[in-house]
Amino acid sequence: MTDVDLNALSHTVVWLTFGLAFVFGAVLQRTHFCTMGALSDIVNIGDWNRMRMWWLAIGVATIGTGVLASQGIVDPAKAIYTTPRFTWLSYLVGGGCFGFGMVLASGCGSKTLVRIGGGNLKSLLVFVMIGVSAYMTLKGLFAVLRVAALDSVQTTFATSQDLPTLLGGLFGGDVHRAQLVLGLIVGGAFVIAAVARREFWTFDNLLGGLVVGAIIVALWYVSGKIGYVAENPNTLEESFVATNSGKMEALSFVSPLAYSLYWLMMWSDASNVITLGISSVLGVIAGSFVYALVSRNFRWEGFHGTEDTANHMVGGTLMGFGGVTALGCTVGQGLSGVSTLAVGSFVAIAAILVGGVCAFKYQMWRIERSV
Repeated sequence: MTDVDLNALSHTVVWLTFGLAFVFGAVLQRTHFCTMGALSDIVNIGDWNRMRMWWLAIGVATIGTGVLASQGIVDPAKAIYTTPRFTWLSYLVGGGCFGFGMVLASGCGSKTLVRIGGGNLKSLLVFVMIGVSAYMTLKGLFAVLRVAALDSVQTTFATSQDLPTLLGGLFGGDVHRAQLVLGLIVGGAFVIAAVARREFWTFDNLLGGLVVGAIIVALWYVSGKIGYVAENPNTLEESFVATNSGKMEALSFVSPLAYSLYWLMMWSDASNVITLGISSVLGVIAGSFVYALVSRNFRWEGFHGTEDTANHMVGGTLMGFGGVTALGCTVGQGLSGVSTLAVGSFVAIAAILVGGVCAFKYQMWRIERSV
């Protein structure tokens, strides 16, 4: 394969990603799909419908990814979530920080991008805080703490940490069969839990869950099949074009925000190219913006005061640090990661949810104190 072919393939991956992310942003803008919002509904009014929408998305993504993997179309073992290194402390601390931060900042990374598309200036500041904090955690000051104190506490599996590989012995060593069966069992359980209550059956709830889950599956195909090169002529090794991690990627919204800021700041550097992650950030904002205009829901929104500003700045910083440390966010670990059945993804998303609940309790305590 020539360099020209690699460039063309990279452009294909980037544009396909932009299109899928555009739909993702529009659907989130319409349906109010949001993990933080789902937690808020449960804690404040006992409404589980938005959480069920998230469960439906997880179920669809897990079933679809299991089918792709079982047919040998993609290999989940080549995603960042399934590496043999099980950094359990990083999952717990990073997930907790991210969950707490998303409540302070009024939404996770994906919701931040959707809000920007809808005219929310507060989320623009959160974007910057997530991006700066994430880059500091990837390569800067926070990276020292992450590597020395958190990532060093780990367990290393003999194989990749996805359930089909770990439990392959139960299926006679047939990993593809395990991927299909476990994908159907785990994904099916999420789908059943989502649709079990009749009040969930509204157009928007079904649209959000089904489309978001399907987009995760489509991104795995784009990155893991279309963007896969068995032998890169520059390195003579297999590679996944247009990815920042060098591995197969789907949607995630922490590190890509950092790379997006870097891309904008280093625009004139010819070596600074747009990637799948950056394209997904741009696509979500664009999709949300267009739908907000068409539906006449676009409106400018700013901060209400000093405390509101501080909460969003702290929340964005916590999300940037936590998301990189936990290897993903509510979409990165909660949808993309869980769809690969990586053990660490289940730990990370559980920590995110606990962190979010703690943040809501903290906010309630602050309100009670001020009365």
